[in-house]
Amino acid sequence: MARLSIRCPGLSCQWRPVPLSSSPQVPWISQPHPHLAAFLKYFVIFGLLLAFLVLLTFAVVESDRFLPAAGIDGYMQRMAFGEATDTRDPNLYYGIVVDCGSSGSRVFVYSWPRHTGNPAQLLDIRQMRDLQGRPVVKRITPGLSTLASNPDEASAYLKPLLQYAAYHIPRNKHKETPLYILATAGMRMLSESDQEDILDNLRENVPLDYEFLFSDTHVEVISGKQEGVYAWIGINFVLGRFNHAEEDDPMVEVEFDQTSLSEPSQLPSILRKRTVGVLDMGGGSLQIAFEVPKSVRIDKDDISKSLIAEFNLGCDKHHTEHVYRVYVSTFLGYGSNSILKLYREQMANNSRSTSIRDPCLPRDMPLEHTTQDDRHVHFKGTGDYSACRINLQPFLNKTVPCQKQPCSFNGVYQPNIDFKNSEFYGFSEFWYSMEDVLRIGGKYEYKKFEKAASDFCSTRWSLLEDRYEKGLYPQADEYRFRSQCFKSAWMATIMHDGFSFPTNYSSLRSAQLIYDREVQWTLGAILYRTRFLPLKEIQAGILQQQSSYKPPWVRVSALTGYQYIFFLCFGIVVAAIFFYIRRMGGRRISPVRSPLHHVPSMSYFMVDEGMV
Repeated sequence: MARLSIRCPGLSCQWRPVPLSSSPQVPWISQPHPHLAAFLKYFVIFGLLLAFLVLLTFAVVESDRFLPAAGIDGYMQRMAFGEATDTRDPNLYYGIVVDCGSSGSRVFVYSWPRHTGNPAQLLDIRQMRDLQGRPVVKRITPGLSTLASNPDEASAYLKPLLQYAAYHIPRNKHKETPLYILATAGMRMLSESDQEDILDNLRENVPLDYEFLFSDTHVEVISGKQEGVYAWIGINFVLGRFNHAEEDDPMVEVEFDQTSLSEPSQLPSILRKRTVGVLDMGGGSLQIAFEVPKSVRIDKDDISKSLIAEFNLGCDKHHTEHVYRVYVSTFLGYGSNSILKLYREQMANNSRSTSIRDPCLPRDMPLEHTTQDDRHVHFKGTGDYSACRINLQPFLNKTVPCQKQPCSFNGVYQPNIDFKNSEFYGFSEFWYSMEDVLRIGGKYEYKKFEKAASDFCSTRWSLLEDRYEKGLYPQADEYRFRSQCFKSAWMATIMHDGFSFPTNYSSLRSAQLIYDREVQWTLGAILYRTRFLPLKEIQAGILQQQSSYKPPWVRVSALTGYQYIFFLCFGIVVAAIFFYIRRMGGRRISPVRSPLHHVPSMSYFMVDEGMV
């Protein structure tokens, strides 16, 4: 292309053309940096992705805060506290409970942070966990009751358990750590003098070897009623039934006996979160425990006095928010194995023949039985579930006179249950009978259970045996499998004919674990026995908020914690977008590449004269 030369007379400059293909660089135009642009682009994408993940996490974690209180499925699926207890925390306290059972003794170590200072709240007690996150529990055998002839060895017998607890609890906390040694079934069977000899040895020698907070009242043989109350407390505590009610929690009105109120100004009734009742059937005994909301008049010599316990779990006896009235009854000999043994013995004794057809055995199942008088009897199953239920009715002893109305069975007093506003959990045999073979553990539905049990009983034994040998019932051992027909019938008989649960009752759930672990009565024991400890902190004005350090298992308010993370991520994303837009705006470059080169301004073509 030709050059154009223009002279400017009188001006100390000249114009000259420049080849258009030269594409001159204009200093004030910002040139894009490809690496920086890519970095900003990916930074914004990363920030948006991070914000999305935080929101998703927030939604998942917060969702379980809005589960219905009665939704045990949510409870079972939520993660248990599995972190190790931080023994460095000076605001953490400890407690020890030794369960001296019939076959062995176990020590349980618990811990809790400082009380909040609110008299209406209970201590936040949790089972202590070691560095690997395992519960601090140790068991020894045999039972303490085996020392009846050698009571002087009692303290030496418990030494491995107490040393184990002392090792896990910080040494500077020993003097303020309460120790409770509580004996149950095995010790109850001993004479009072034998019991006292063993307990006296512990009262005398344990304080000599350990600095725990231990007094004479901290070691005793507890009754079956106490054990049942402790179990009820522990289960309801883990399920959160002693906490303040949320908007959609089931509620119940609890009445108080006017004569038991410590102050005239106290209300005769309160509305609070509904607790759960407990059904527990073992091999030898059966137990039921539930709260009695309605006021029950208990006379001094009334039989109901031995079955109903009224207690205050709160630290202030003047507050009725945590006053509970719980009915507990234990039926010895009504466990599934005891009744099965009695049933077969009576079937054999009531028949002159040595061959007996048994509706409580699966169809065509053979069974050899030797009676107490050494008579050999051959049972053969008919698999008739309904007939089995009828055969079990006499074992409820409904004809025994009821000393105080109303009664459940065997002449035992039981307050009426409000089946329209109640909830129960069945443990041990209630879980095994529903889950191990029938595989319907969880929420109890009468028709579903009856059909599953009836179908199992009516199936030919040869077919059931073949299924068992193929491993189709992995949770059931051979004894469970062979006795399933009887035990499922006995469970339904106890439920509906013994305790009179209606067949349309939908608020019973069988369970083996809560939060993936077994709940021991020892948790309820330490909750009850340490209930007055917060008074020291309340009176001294010491609140948990004074300490900025939180133990690892104390959950900070999820809403507040996640809000901070969300706003931080949101701020990062907004800042990234702002700087990205600002950078792009300063470039003044058309996003579409033009085939023409940039045309410089006229001033660019002006050069000093003499340069041509």
